[in-house]
Amino acid sequence: MGFIQKRRIYKYFLMVLFIALAVVIITSSTIGVADISFIDSLKIMISNMPVLGRFIDDGSIRQSHRFIVLNVRLPRILLSTLIGIGLSVVGSTFQAMFRNPMADPYILGISSGASAGATIAIIAGFGSIVGGLSIITLLAFLGAVLTVLLVYNIARVGNKVTSLGLILAGIAVGLFLSSVVSMLMFFNRDDIEKIVMWTMGSVSAATWSKVGILAPVVIIGSIVIWAYARDLNAMSIGDETAKSLGIEVERVKRILLTISSLIVACCVSTSGVIGFVGLIVPHTIRLIVGSDQRALLPFSSVAGAIFMVVCDTLARNLIPPAEIPVGAVTSLFGAPFFIFMLYRNKKKVI
Repeated sequence: MGFIQKRRIYKYFLMVLFIALAVVIITSSTIGVADISFIDSLKIMISNMPVLGRFIDDGSIRQSHRFIVLNVRLPRILLSTLIGIGLSVVGSTFQAMFRNPMADPYILGISSGASAGATIAIIAGFGSIVGGLSIITLLAFLGAVLTVLLVYNIARVGNKVTSLGLILAGIAVGLFLSSVVSMLMFFNRDDIEKIVMWTMGSVSAATWSKVGILAPVVIIGSIVIWAYARDLNAMSIGDETAKSLGIEVERVKRILLTISSLIVACCVSTSGVIGFVGLIVPHTIRLIVGSDQRALLPFSSVAGAIFMVVCDTLARNLIPPAEIPVGAVTSLFGAPFFIFMLYRNKKKVI
């Protein structure tokens, strides 16, 4: 199959995925205790769009349904969409940059740093809101960022940093911070439930403020990463190969690490730790479109958004009125896939 023909097929496939994402978003907004039809939900969304809204007659729709869709369900769905995009793009980036098929967005210990920051905030009783975000979210973000800086400086040798050094430093710092969180939970048993619920991941506290803050970080960050897709293709073969092609490997690494870490830090601080999204989505898409990051990154972003919205819809509707942490649902899908990958590649490992 020629490159032009393959590119045309990918374009149609990506269009199908975008349509599927739109259908999933609208369908998810109809599912819940309140019975809202697909058409009513679609009308509510379109009626609030700047240009298209004037062509929609939504006078027959109940105000309670309008409030539920616009202020309860839609912020949560869009936050799930952004988190799915962010984690999938970073997962694909790290797998190429570290040349490690098992790399995920948390390989640098970001999740442990965010958990430590959130745990300190919960134990200290910080529950106030600043700029539309809770102190817990802000301290989780700070913990994630400081962890990345610490890992990078541990792995750095002069002006260079190796992929192996980053992975080992990330594992070591992550394990240390996980131990700190465990110790804090042991000495503050009254807060264990809150801490555990945060670390399991949830978007139940989604607001338009969080969506507004996360959206530019994820969207702009993903676009910048896509711009380095060719560099990632070369780096996935080896740093020496990339250098021979004229790529400034260390500079590209710093840029991608900075942007990826910022995306993951924002996602984790907003929702808690949601595992396996950045691992299984890029792997699944790679089986379909191959390893070319020019195709893998956009396909992974849309597929990750669909996966997250579906998982969150299941999380809030499987056992109403209770809610399952979405991180537990993604892990329920992710763990068997991880085992499948190990089984499929065990002959290569042995």
